Amino acid sequence: MTEKWKDEAWSQDIWYSGKITRRTALGWGGGVLGAAMLVPAPWQAAFGQTAPYKIGSLQPLSGAGAAGGKTALVGVEMAIDRINKAGGINGRPVALVAADDESKPDVGRRKTEKMLLEDKIDVHVGGFLSNICLACMPVFEETKVVNMIGVCLDTTLTTSKCNRYSFRTFDYAPAQAVAIAPYLVNKMGKKWHIAFADYSWGQSTRDAYTAEIKKLGGEVVGTTGIPLGTADMTSFLSKIQGNFDGLFGIFFGKDGVTIGNQAFDLGLTKKYKWAGDGAIAESVNLPALGSKIEGFVGINRYIPVFEGPLNTPSHRKFFDDAKARLLKIDSSGPLPDRYVQSNFEAMNALKIGMEKSKFQGRQDTMKLIEALEGLVMKEGDDFPQGGGLLRKEDHQAFIRQFIFEIKGGKHKIIETVAGDKTIVPPACKFASA
Repeated sequence: MTEKWKDEAWSQDIWYSGKITRRTALGWGGGVLGAAMLVPAPWQAAFGQTAPYKIGSLQPLSGAGAAGGKTALVGVEMAIDRINKAGGINGRPVALVAADDESKPDVGRRKTEKMLLEDKIDVHVGGFLSNICLACMPVFEETKVVNMIGVCLDTTLTTSKCNRYSFRTFDYAPAQAVAIAPYLVNKMGKKWHIAFADYSWGQSTRDAYTAEIKKLGGEVVGTTGIPLGTADMTSFLSKIQGNFDGLFGIFFGKDGVTIGNQAFDLGLTKKYKWAGDGAIAESVNLPALGSKIEGFVGINRYIPVFEGPLNTPSHRKFFDDAKARLLKIDSSGPLPDRYVQSNFEAMNALKIGMEKSKFQGRQDTMKLIEALEGLVMKEGDDFPQGGGLLRKEDHQAFIRQFIFEIKGGKHKIIETVAGDKTIVPPACKFASA
């Protein structure tokens, strides 16, 4: 099946259309023909006939998750471009095999199987919607290929459904809840109602926040699940009423815009304190939310500001590169978001593991896994967000968190919580490799 996204205007700078000789293409194999185009001509000359590492990346480039999937792919592209310009990995170039899961689990699994069995990717960096990550993770385990999760936040990915071949180099809901729950309960209110995207990520995140709020002496008086992609949420939101202090939202993308606007229009964000997952107020959402998101308190692993620990040369380089690339996708000029950041850093963690293990191909998968387990991600150009620890026991990372408020249409950091202050006990038991 043709990947229609390659023909869209936004993808042209990602899917490099420079010339490539038939001999080189045949030498690399048909499965990497499209991917090889991401290695621009000057770098093909520099690497000669050296076979590239094939990096697969499954993203929602159409459907409900498309807006975030496109920025996630930018993060992978940024890292690969930077790696190739620095001489590749172990002296070999890196080529990208990207696929559109269309925001559908069955399509995602089929495209993943194609990348693994036909394109024969060496490793994978990507995955956006948690229900698709959950559908695809067993395939990486069956084929014994390392899967660096790019965005998916469902708690079970590194707990009850963990496997030895998948890693998450960023936060998850239990760590987020540990970071922000004290602020919610002690500074905003004791009683909360949680509204959430009613699918795997929203459900597991709801559970994590409920547990942590209760642990600190607070109360969750009710929860409201809203199906993914609901354009009119008023029938759900109008039922939220009663005596409680704050409304906590767990949404992303267009749904984040929808709840922000409609909760405001119904008066909920005036009646109750308004807080939630930072994905509601990602930079790309702020123009559509306008003044209706003012005063929102959120938590995120990344926000595009130069305040406190984010005021570093490494972050400025990342920010400038990402902003320029995002402008080519969206003429409104959105700022970088956590989807760019986490995919960029996941690819860089993979690079370090491949170099450390001297990875050459799938036969070295277990060496690569061992190199990634316990990896210390040092703050710098590879990890401009701040870095952290990729835990061996469950392949879950713990990185710093930012509690912020929207003031004047911009993110303002309220508190920074160090990664080592968000650690929760591992709840994963790997099957025998």
